[in-house]
Amino acid sequence: MSQDQDPAIAPGDGSEQPVTAAEMPKPAPRVQTITAGDVVDALGRGLADFRAAPLFGLFFGGVYAVGGMVIVLCAVALGIGYLSYPLAVGFALIGPFVAVGLYEVSRRREIGQELDWKGVLGVIVAQRKRELGWMAFVSLFILVVWMYQVRILIALFIGLRAPTTMTEFVSVVLGTPEGLTFLAVGHIIGAAMALVLFSLTVVSFPLLLEREIDFVTAMITSIKAVVANPLPMIGWAFVIMILLLVSIGAFFIGLFLTLPILGHTTWHLYRKLVAPEDPQPA
Repeated sequence: MSQDQDPAIAPGDGSEQPVTAAEMPKPAPRVQTITAGDVVDALGRGLADFRAAPLFGLFFGGVYAVGGMVIVLCAVALGIGYLSYPLAVGFALIGPFVAVGLYEVSRRREIGQELDWKGVLGVIVAQRKRELGWMAFVSLFILVVWMYQVRILIALFIGLRAPTTMTEFVSVVLGTPEGLTFLAVGHIIGAAMALVLFSLTVVSFPLLLEREIDFVTAMITSIKAVVANPLPMIGWAFVIMILLLVSIGAFFIGLFLTLPILGHTTWHLYRKLVAPEDPQPA
């Protein structure tokens, strides 16, 4: 035995504590490949969930819709109504977090668990102590970055013509070459940011709701799911973008129906993308 070695922890002396199954690191979630047909099937299951529990869907969709209305009205009241459209589009980025309650409804229906307001809302409140709260921070961070880049683009392309009202903003954006360039570049950047956030969250939110893993692993799993299934996932992202833009264009009213359908569908899509958790050894 060397002089530097502590005899109390010398190997083979029987003093090592056995590692229990609970202490062993869990394997990373396994991503599966899907087809466009799987996305359609998930959508059908999402619609079935909404029809089976419409009050939950309308409630969470209503919270999301009213939140968007309040943000836009506050912008107008503060004299920055020209930012209403960018704010409305950016607000759509936090949809996956608002839909957590809908994931829980689908999860309970899947396992035959009773649907009650106390249980569903209680799960949402409990997320403040879990990793899912960090994913909410990620969504808010992307929203802040989105608004900053909007202001930068306004300064770059519109400059001294920067409007002070929504009417002036529409006139400048649609009636000048600089405004049209701003609109095009802004939508390209916005689409890229939305795709990044979609890749980070499409699987991570439902995964963190169901399993006790860290949010970084959840985001990595979500990215892997998109990379492994580029065509069906990008197609689904495009469908989400179109539905949300149409819903927001109707002063957020469409979100009463759009959010619950998209939320329930996301849960079932997650089930197809991530393999069931392997049972832990006793």
